[in-house]
Amino acid sequence: MRLRTGTAGAALLLAAALTAACGDSGGAGASADGKPLVGVDYPRSDTDFWNSYIKYTPQFAGELGIDLKTTNSQNDVAKLTANVQTFISQGVKGVAMAPQDTAAVAPTLQQLEAKKIPVVTVDTRPDTGNVFMVVRADNRAYGEKACQFLGAKLNGAGKVVMLQGGLDSINGRDRTEAFNDCMKKNYPNITVFGEATNWDGAVASQKLQTRLTEHPDIKGVYMQSSFALAGTKQLLKQRGLLVPPADPKHVFVVSNDGIPQELKDIAAGEIDATVSQPADLYAKYALSYVKDAIDGKTFQPGPTDHDSTIIQVRPGLLEDQLQAPLVTADGATYGGVPSVKSDDKSLWGNNLS
Repeated sequence: MRLRTGTAGAALLLAAALTAACGDSGGAGASADGKPLVGVDYPRSDTDFWNSYIKYTPQFAGELGIDLKTTNSQNDVAKLTANVQTFISQGVKGVAMAPQDTAAVAPTLQQLEAKKIPVVTVDTRPDTGNVFMVVRADNRAYGEKACQFLGAKLNGAGKVVMLQGGLDSINGRDRTEAFNDCMKKNYPNITVFGEATNWDGAVASQKLQTRLTEHPDIKGVYMQSSFALAGTKQLLKQRGLLVPPADPKHVFVVSNDGIPQELKDIAAGEIDATVSQPADLYAKYALSYVKDAIDGKTFQPGPTDHDSTIIQVRPGLLEDQLQAPLVTADGATYGGVPSVKSDDKSLWGNNLS
């Protein structure tokens, strides 16, 4: 499975991420058949990406021999705190979570650590505090890949809009900083308009509309998540800009997530690229690491046997950075970044039933 070491040292704690009421079972930390009881808090259920993660979670829990208690914090750290209290009262032995506010979750992590309940955080990394493992992809690479793709397509000049996620999230900050840094270094003649959206599709649509009105010559859009997909396509269609890539009016669009709709849109020429976050592997390895923590296993930095790398973010905090490829229609290399074709069967978005 993963790189393992018998040396105790990777600090315990796991954070929760999954939706309420799914395969619940009781008992003082274990079901009647002896399976460990794990709490999973889903961060939200209003995007295709997180709904896919929610779908995968019970599947992998069954494969790993884990019983679940699940909640949904709906992008609200206060609800996450309350959900964790429920998990504690139910006797869970570990927690997986995906806190969207990566600063405000610290007191909740401290409480779980005091209770000796290990936590794994999924997709996000807490700004402070300890967890057993962070299961995530390299979000700076997301921003860099989007930058290199747009820079190559625009031949190094023009205007692009970046629809940022939440800047209270490490993901939003990583993607934003990396995109900006890459543009400044490699494509100084491209103007970037950064728009904070807090992962809200309606806000993204409104801000993109304003930018397109002020700057009708915008030629690129970087959406930091598929939350903005529908609104972006609708706006481009209204303005006669949702045209094939060979049309001079085409606006190049890059997203992040790798949901089935993005893959279909890339094949149809309506958007141009995405970075495929592994929703299936997030669910699999979040639960796997929770089980490892309950079993007393430990890890150290280095390559894993599932084509990822564990890094030490800071003392006591390890992060398993899973693969997240750039996806395009042709599978070509852009700005030195290789891509995978949108119809590639290795992509989880092409394998949902």
